Amino acid sequence: MQEGKLDLTISRLGECRIPSPMPGTHFVDDEDHVLYDNNLRKIQEYLKASKTPPFFEKAGPRAKIYFDPAKLKCGIVTCGGLCPGLNDVIRAIVMSLFHHYGVQNIFGFPYGYEGLSCRHKHVPVELTLNSVARIHEQGGTILGSSRGPQDVSEMVDTLERMKIGILFTIGGDGTLRGGQAIAEEAGKRGLKIAVIGVPKTIDNDISYVQRSFGFETAVTEAGAAIVSAHTEAKGARNGIGLVKLMGRESGFIAAFAALAYNDVNYCLIPELPFTLKGFLEALEKRLDEKGHAVIVVGEGAGQDLMQKTQQLDASGNIRFGDIGSFLRDQINAHFKGLGKEINLKYIDPSYIIRSVPANAHDSAFCLLLGQNAVHAGMAGRTNMVVGDWGGAFTHVPIPMAVSKRKKIDPDGRLWNIVLASTGQPARM
Repeated sequence: MQEGKLDLTISRLGECRIPSPMPGTHFVDDEDHVLYDNNLRKIQEYLKASKTPPFFEKAGPRAKIYFDPAKLKCGIVTCGGLCPGLNDVIRAIVMSLFHHYGVQNIFGFPYGYEGLSCRHKHVPVELTLNSVARIHEQGGTILGSSRGPQDVSEMVDTLERMKIGILFTIGGDGTLRGGQAIAEEAGKRGLKIAVIGVPKTIDNDISYVQRSFGFETAVTEAGAAIVSAHTEAKGARNGIGLVKLMGRESGFIAAFAALAYNDVNYCLIPELPFTLKGFLEALEKRLDEKGHAVIVVGEGAGQDLMQKTQQLDASGNIRFGDIGSFLRDQINAHFKGLGKEINLKYIDPSYIIRSVPANAHDSAFCLLLGQNAVHAGMAGRTNMVVGDWGGAFTHVPIPMAVSKRKKIDPDGRLWNIVLASTGQPARM
């Protein structure tokens, strides 16, 4: 056990006794670890106190595995909203199971956790090398997706009936919580079912995972909207380009897009409240001095400014107000009241961004995530998600991954860089 507040211990189904069928592979030893904190001073403090610094279990193929590939059946689900790279991960899992381990029986469950619940009567899809051969060229997911919880007992009944040994769950916070519930129910029943998560959140907001697939593609695709907004703003007197991007509780897409396409003058994120008065006064000053402005806003920003009744979606998340159209209307009304003509163009590319195929870098990242998910499952790990930390792939316990939402620190280095790039006031 590791010392300290972080419990990064990975659950295992049992001892690995079967030699891996991957000859000539560089195997990862179970004692190989990735440090949680690479700050030398903090590491020295742990060592001085005779404590072990917190660490992740390192991902990768093991010399001995838990499951017999000849008898193994595996399942895959994709849940939540669409995200670039879903098909890439499905393909990587299928190809790794087949080519690396010789697993022949792989099933995809349609429409997320609905596919595991008998009441929805979805028929599992057999996934073969031929059926996944070109799917990485398409956006979306060939399995379909859905939101919302299903009866855990029913889902485990399905896995038990089909004799599924490993379930790969591709999704975000809610999906991982569902995977945790499945793993715990299977454990209560004494079933040897491994549950391996692959972090899918376009917002990049899963804790103890530095990057989730699809995020880089989303930032790249957001660039087209920002460039268009800048062109429109520059092309008109007192022109304003307003772009709304994904980011319910974490503003990573907005922040990184502002840095990548540094025509952005105002970046508004969920982590940092602002006032209409402060923002509109800053915008006024910008137009007086420069004659145009580009604004990027994360979808979860400024929710406190809108009057709304609280409603929940199928996943139990609060339905957010449309900050983009709200700001559009407030900006237009403000300058109309001043008697000052503006030309505002509002762009919301959200559904275009999330449905495109992954770019080359994200696609390669998906391949490695899928392969490491397979290696973890074959080695009998469970109730875990494959992570990326300091350039290495890791195993993260699902309870830790869902323990809190990863967010931008308003006083941290990333946000300070954004402020330096945009030139906007630190507080509005």
